Formats: sequence, C-alpha cells, structure tokens
Amino acid sequence: MERLISWVEIPVINFERAVDFYSSILSTELKTEESGEEMKAFLPGNEGVLFRKSGFAPSKNGVIINLNVGSKMDAAIKLIKQKGGTIIREKTRINPDQSSCFALFTDTEGNRLGLNGE
Repeated sequence: MERLISWVEIPVINFERAVDFYSSILSTELKTEESGEEMKAFLPGNEGVLFRKSGFAPSKNGVIINLNVGSKMDAAIKLIKQKGGTIIREKTRINPDQSSCFALFTDTEGNRLGLNGE
C-alpha cells in the first residue's frame, strides 16, 4: 500500500473563500475546475478536492482528515486563524518523546480537520 488515504473530498459552500483558505495553509496554489454546477479545487499531489456540489454539506462531526504540514505547523495554525478558521485543539505532542504534533481545526466551511507536523 502506497498511502493510507487514496482520495479526499472536502465539501465547501463558499468556493472562493475555501480555495483561499487551503491555498494559504498549504502554501500552494490549488488548480480549480468548474463543470456545470460543480466546482473543484485539487489538493496537492492530486490526493483530493475541495468540492462544491449539490448534496455535499460541510460537517464538524464527521471523519477527520489530517493534513501533513511538516515543519510549517506553527505557520499553518496562524494562517488558519487569520483566514477565518478556528483552532479547536491547539498544537499537541503525539508522544512526549517525539517531535510529531497534531492540532484540530474547523475550516471556513464548517468542516473539522486535523494537522500533523512538527
């Protein structure tokens, strides 16, 4: 198995706001595509999309997708706050003797996600 998660679809309501939010915290420009009423912004590595489509609704109580931000965790947390997201669990060490950390946040669309990094 190459990677545990093969594809991620993050539902959004305000497409432009969501693209700005994720582009900022991931430090990359997202490629966008529009097809009829559907709008997609592709995540780095083509591992998933931000998806605006009828019937897809953000939720803060669903599956938690963790985004790997590596050594940029502190910067990502700061950008989440600046771009209208909310940190719901501050940066926390996974194990006291390891440098790996995680944090939980709610994005601008109401989805609950996690960050992994240092």
